[in-house]
Amino acid sequence: MEKTSCKFCTLKSAAAHTLKNSEIGVLENNCAQVDFMPGDNIVRQNSLSTNVVYIKSGLVKVHIRGPIRERIMKIVKAPTYLCLPSSFGDKVNHFSATAIESTSVCFIDVTVFKQFIYSNGDFALQIILDLSKGELQSLHHCLNNAQKQNIGRVADAILFFAHEIYNSTTFVLPISRQDLADLTGITRESASRILTDFHNEKIVEIEGKKISITNEALLRQISEKG
Repeated sequence: MEKTSCKFCTLKSAAAHTLKNSEIGVLENNCAQVDFMPGDNIVRQNSLSTNVVYIKSGLVKVHIRGPIRERIMKIVKAPTYLCLPSSFGDKVNHFSATAIESTSVCFIDVTVFKQFIYSNGDFALQIILDLSKGELQSLHHCLNNAQKQNIGRVADAILFFAHEIYNSTTFVLPISRQDLADLTGITRESASRILTDFHNEKIVEIEGKKISITNEALLRQISEKG
């Protein structure tokens, strides 16, 4: 994807829309756009963090390597900033990020980004709103994983992809069964078995990686009761 001038970009963040023309010029001079294919690594855990990552278009998984196994912390849909707390909190990345679909990313020099926060109150407010939204999502995700059984977690994941990612009750699951297990915190075998059970009970219809929700009321009931 050819880089569009920051001034005319239609995929700017709400924060970037608050920047003055002179600040937009500074942003453009300190921003690099890179395109990634599915499976490409965007950020590596424990690598030096010198940029704020803005997902301009596409879909990304954020994952962390733990002492026993890797865990997918969340699926991120563009346009959005990627893990801002990690960008500001340390000199190294505490996570990895991998493109799930074709993804366009803007890498913004963290020093310039911080300067916008210092000098532009409207910009800073939008970043605070993004941080707050991300924290609330993390809290709900943590609560769901702590209190729900495996079947409820998989139901949550299906509803998430349907309504938060694709806005359709029919979609192609963009991740593998292993990734689904890593996202929900269960084993691959359990994730596959639950999907098969949902299919057999006509809650969803599965053809390869294509999923169609056929009984959303029951799926939501499973999600809520866990």
